[in-house]
Amino acid sequence: MNVQQEEKHDTLSYSGIFLSCFSEYGAHCVHSKPEHVLVYIYSGEQIVIDRNKKTVLKAGECAFIRRDNRLQMFKNSKGADFYKGISLTFQRNVLREFYSKMNKAHIPKDVPVSDKKVFKLKPSPAIESVFQSLTPYFDSNVKPTEGVIHLKLLEGMYALLNSSEEFYPILFDFADPWKIDLLEFLNENYMQELSMEQIAAFTGRSLATFKRDFKKISSLTPQKWLINKRLEMAYIQLKEEKKKVQEVYTEVGFKNLSHFSTAFKKQYGIPPTEIHQ
Repeated sequence: MNVQQEEKHDTLSYSGIFLSCFSEYGAHCVHSKPEHVLVYIYSGEQIVIDRNKKTVLKAGECAFIRRDNRLQMFKNSKGADFYKGISLTFQRNVLREFYSKMNKAHIPKDVPVSDKKVFKLKPSPAIESVFQSLTPYFDSNVKPTEGVIHLKLLEGMYALLNSSEEFYPILFDFADPWKIDLLEFLNENYMQELSMEQIAAFTGRSLATFKRDFKKISSLTPQKWLINKRLEMAYIQLKEEKKKVQEVYTEVGFKNLSHFSTAFKKQYGIPPTEIHQ
């Protein structure tokens, strides 16, 4: 069993289940994980910030956080209640196994692919059941078995799928085994000057297959997705890393400063030169 305890953050990790307890006023981190995460707040509160979008999770609330996104997290005590949170991490191999055993006839067809990164879930008995049964494991002397861990991950996936059909195309967005994963390739090469034909070829697809597969992971066109990705990374470099506009726009893949400035203002409402102000 893979069990780790970090004294600084007081986090217990059990092969995909993380139980965090912070006894100070709070903790701040930058979240950037290659897996989807389902987080439940047992006590205290958690604030998730995606650029100019803020999601507040209070005790008893739950959210799904999409993979491959860079977000700021604030985990705070609330009054006398320390922060306690439980996270389920859905790794690709677990999702593939789950998908392989599903009755494909029951999978909803033509579900629009949401571009949201953080989904705050409505309370439900299924969500409560998954997480309340994990709270005894905050006691580090009690360790869940691998069987219990696997069962809880399965319950978490069922709870998500039963809460909304929009999670089907998000959870099962992986490519066929013989193809290069689209999102992994694009996240690694978004700044490169590649045509759609080149991206299709590099990922082992025809252009038509590339476009069809891309619709499974985003409602945006590939071109729009690439521009949004470049703008997001530019925002991070300007806001968090305090870089200058002149060095940022080329680093993220823009060739023209005027085009970058126009696109940035359209996306965030202010020109990139005002991010530091």
